[in-house]
Amino acid sequence: MLYPLKFKPRYKERIWGGNKLKSSLGKDIPADTAIGESWEVSGVDGDLSVVANGMLKGNNLQELIEVYMGDLVGEKVYEKFGLYFPVLIKLIDAEDVLSIQVHPDDKLAAERHNSYGKTEMWYIIDCEPGAEIYMGFNRDVTREEYLAHVAAGTLPEILDRVKVKPGDAFFIPAGAIHAIGRGILIAEIQQTSDITYRVFDWNRVDANGKGRELHTGLAVDAIDFGKGGRYDVTQKPDPNKAVTLESCRYFTTNLVEVVGAFERDYATLDSFVTYTCLKGKLEVVWDGSSDTIAAGESMLIPAEIEHLTLKGRGKLLEVHM
Repeated sequence: MLYPLKFKPRYKERIWGGNKLKSSLGKDIPADTAIGESWEVSGVDGDLSVVANGMLKGNNLQELIEVYMGDLVGEKVYEKFGLYFPVLIKLIDAEDVLSIQVHPDDKLAAERHNSYGKTEMWYIIDCEPGAEIYMGFNRDVTREEYLAHVAAGTLPEILDRVKVKPGDAFFIPAGAIHAIGRGILIAEIQQTSDITYRVFDWNRVDANGKGRELHTGLAVDAIDFGKGGRYDVTQKPDPNKAVTLESCRYFTTNLVEVVGAFERDYATLDSFVTYTCLKGKLEVVWDGSSDTIAAGESMLIPAEIEHLTLKGRGKLLEVHM
């Protein structure tokens, strides 16, 4: 019988990374290492998550799907995606501002990269006072205007800047131009895709004086040049209730705050569920067994587990198809 699975995080050094994954979330990261991302649950080829607990320890996510199929991910999910795990869960420490970028949609990603596109969402775990993100254009922009600003190095002038605070949440559909600002700790939920078109990197260079590659030509066909849409999906938590932040064709993300005990019934869901703990520590109880999840940890609940109880005091993101 399957059980809630924990995975070894896959850490990614980034030029803009810091040490908050270690200092704020307790990640086991060497000191003085600029880790920008912790891939918590990943089905990306070359970066498959590996089980860290129980009898399945050492097996990767694709191997598990091959053996357990719908019992792990849900029958409908398995029928659609096969061995491909459809969501990628990350924790992101942006000590410095990220590049301005855009991601292709499914159609364009399939044509160019034989891949799915990348629609994503962010939950602000913590941030410095005055922190902001760049989200969409601040007005309708033509393709020609955009290219002129890229050439002049003035792209930030036509982007919408949004002040953020802990607890804010944002939905970023494929095609929306965006960037995470400095001093922000984020939980990111996205389609399983690692395709990013970088269009402006703040004239930043590495230790060798070399700038990162830009993808201006690829990006221009991916960008939605309208002023933007409904990006802010912030909701207040409601103790012992699942509050939906976003439900789209690619994932549903709920904010769950537990005070005491909260029973979850997944009998009609037909999907895996992932938990990413944002605050506190919770006991996960199912079928007479239990495990714990604490701030900075993630867990995959197999589809065959239809009922469980969360006990303690804490806050988490609950994601499913």
